[in-house]
Amino acid sequence: MQHCFGPAKILLPDPAIPLQQWACLACDQFTSQPEYWQAAEAEVGSSPSALRLVLPEVYLGAPDEAERIVAIHAAMRQYRDTVLTRSVEGYLYLERRTTSGTRQGLVGVVDLEAYRYEPGAESPVRPTEQTVPERIPPRLAVRRGAALECPHVMLLLDDAAAPVLAPLADETAAMRRVYGGPLMLGGGEIEGWAIEDPARVRALTEAIAALGSQAAFDTRWPAAAGRPPLAIAVGDGNHSLATAKAYWEELKAGLPAAQQADHPARYCLVELCSLHSPAIQIEPIHRVLFGTSGPAVRQALAAYAEKTGAGLCTGAAAETCPQRLRLLWGEEELTLGFASPRQALTVGMVEAFVQQYLAEHAGARVDYIHGEAACRQLASNGGVGFLLPPLAKSDLFKGVVLGGVLPRKTFSMGHAEEKRYYLECRSLEP
Repeated sequence: MQHCFGPAKILLPDPAIPLQQWACLACDQFTSQPEYWQAAEAEVGSSPSALRLVLPEVYLGAPDEAERIVAIHAAMRQYRDTVLTRSVEGYLYLERRTTSGTRQGLVGVVDLEAYRYEPGAESPVRPTEQTVPERIPPRLAVRRGAALECPHVMLLLDDAAAPVLAPLADETAAMRRVYGGPLMLGGGEIEGWAIEDPARVRALTEAIAALGSQAAFDTRWPAAAGRPPLAIAVGDGNHSLATAKAYWEELKAGLPAAQQADHPARYCLVELCSLHSPAIQIEPIHRVLFGTSGPAVRQALAAYAEKTGAGLCTGAAAETCPQRLRLLWGEEELTLGFASPRQALTVGMVEAFVQQYLAEHAGARVDYIHGEAACRQLASNGGVGFLLPPLAKSDLFKGVVLGGVLPRKTFSMGHAEEKRYYLECRSLEP
């Protein structure tokens, strides 16, 4: 059994710092809505906050991006010395309460040697969606020189046959509670407990490794028997994990073999969740095109469907198609369907069209939007929105095992405010 997930020294802020000001939402949310991040700044004020340790992607490419990164690196060193006064030596069990229910999570580290994101990768830890290499370099600028990391990566464990996380809910009375309270700007509430008993830590590590064994894999997926097992799938934060991997490969090249085994940068702090938790909702990620118009996109989509033989239908005719979506702009909304789709999922058809459209229209750009309301808002303010249908979460592991990674930005685990908040930290320096 390969231990690709394990315990860590997890750093936490001083208990006097309000949780609602310390924890902030994952940086890859609200990328076209700077007003959210302005509200977060107002919420934090002058209080120490994880917001000072991350670069919200809405600011990528901004004139002051380099200055922001310098400030982030400085804040990391300051916080490590003066703010992160507590630690957990082992795992941290958490319960996150949102409108979708209570999500259980286990914070630990993933071994980046067990993870690969290249197409066709058969490593124990794999992405569920396509990784875009071009998205890694801007994130590397933050990772290089970083003294700390905060996790927003969420990994998925297929533990239906032997639940690992669910039993922990009955053990909290014997654990040390390390934080609890509301999260800012509609993030719900969170509560966390330390798991530090060596025997319990070891038992959890072994149970997770057992689910990724070849025997367990072949039992769950008879159609894929004999293939390298998929122990853990990346649910959220794939490009952040890919950045950690790229940085480790860069750093590893200059390290003696003896230092590679336990260097902190070989690992990445993450939250491990059960795919089968009722609180984990798989939401589609919508697309919004900017720098164009609804009629132009509709005409181009019809031409694309004719060229590929996908057969674009509208209105009532679209309701009988195997794949359907809604196209939005201004006050307009159209139901569209592909009668003979050339991709397994609607998102695959839309993503292929969007990439072709961008290649042919230099002034256009796309953003990937979490939540129907946000997509509608952007479409009503000059964008052209593609509202996509949901994806059954039971298809995730099966799709990756049997068909490879899903199209980029296929799904999101819940609404934007339900994403992981930066809260725990870990040192990246020996």
